[in-house]
Amino acid sequence: MSTLNYSQLGKEKLLLIAGPCVIEDESSPIDLAEGILEQIEGLDVEFVFKASYRKANRSSLHSFTGIGDEKALNVLNDIKEKFKVPITTDIHARDEAAWAAEVVDILQIPAFLCRQTALLLAAGETGKIINVKKGQFLSPESMQFIVEKLRSVNEQVILTERGVSFGYQDLLVDVRSIPKMQKTKAPVVMDCTHALQKPNQTKGVTGGEPEMIATIAKAAVAVGADGLFIECHPEPARAKSDGANMLELSKLRSVLTEVLKIRKALQS
Repeated sequence: MSTLNYSQLGKEKLLLIAGPCVIEDESSPIDLAEGILEQIEGLDVEFVFKASYRKANRSSLHSFTGIGDEKALNVLNDIKEKFKVPITTDIHARDEAAWAAEVVDILQIPAFLCRQTALLLAAGETGKIINVKKGQFLSPESMQFIVEKLRSVNEQVILTERGVSFGYQDLLVDVRSIPKMQKTKAPVVMDCTHALQKPNQTKGVTGGEPEMIATIAKAAVAVGADGLFIECHPEPARAKSDGANMLELSKLRSVLTEVLKIRKALQS
C-alpha cells in the first residue's frame, strides 16, 4: 500500500497534490489518476492523489456536491489500491475525521474551516498527516496558532497557501507567505488553482484564471515551496466543480517540467 514519510515531504522530491475537485462518478476519477501518473512518469515528484468526496462549500444551492459520501470514499480507496498512491481528501466536520482517515493518508482542512479548533483536533487525533489550507482572510503569521493547535496532538502538519481575498471577487498571491509559513517548520504547499479563483460571481459559479497556473507554480517554487497543489481534469469546461480554475490534464507535464528546472537550479 501507499506510504508517506512526513519528515521527507518536499525535500528530495517536490510534493505534488493533484486530482479533480470532487469525485464526479465512479469511473472517471480512476481514469484521471492513471492519466496523472502518465503525465508525471519520470519526473522528480512525490504524487498524492486528491479529490473531495463531497463539496460542502458551493456558491449555489444547485451546484453539484457529490455522488454520496460512502460511494465516493470507496472510489478513493479503489484508486489507492489500484495505483498504490497516497490519497487526500478534505473533511468538514469533526465526526468525518476518523471515518475518512480509514482510507486517506492526508486529511485536508478547507480554508474557510482552518480556525475550527474542534475540527483540527479531531483530524490531528487520527494520527494522519494534516494539510491545512490557509484561510483567504488570514495572514501567514497567524497560521502559527493553527499549527500549535494541531501539534498539541499531532506533529505531522502541512500548510497550503491559496491566496488572499482582494475585494469581493478576486484573490491575490503573496509569495512572501511561503517562507513566512515555513518558519513553523511545516512543509508549505502552493495551491496553484484555487489561488486563481474569481469567487462570488453574480451568476453563482466561481470563475478563474487557469492561464496563470504555470506562473503561480514557478513563482512558488522559486521562493522555496515544498510542494504544489494542482487540480486538473481532462476537460475542465465539463468539470462539475471548479472547472474555471483547473489545469487541463494534458498540460500538467509541461508545467511540472518548467517548475522542476527552477527547483533544480536552486538546489545546485
